[in-house]
Amino acid sequence: MGMTVRELLERIDSRELAEWIAFNAIEPVDNRFRGDLQAGIIASTLANCHRSRATHSFTPIDFMPMYDKEVPKQQTKEQMIHAMKRATGQS
Repeated sequence: MGMTVRELLERIDSRELAEWIAFNAIEPVDNRFRGDLQAGIIASTLANCHRSRATHSFTPIDFMPMYDKEVPKQQTKEQMIHAMKRATGQS
């Protein structure tokens, strides 16, 4: 976050920090997934340009380390609210 823990705690209280930690567990603040997805799009495009017709087509997920080969499912608004409440001890 570009600051020390002490500086962070001077700006926000522990409750807000806990909420950010819970939010980050659901929707990571860093752009690791987005960056992996962008690289996967480029890699799959290149791989598909050079594959033979006999081989399967590639998807970005095929080139994304640390992720299942299944496309992540989009959560509903209610699922997100429930997950945030559960993570912050409100449910």
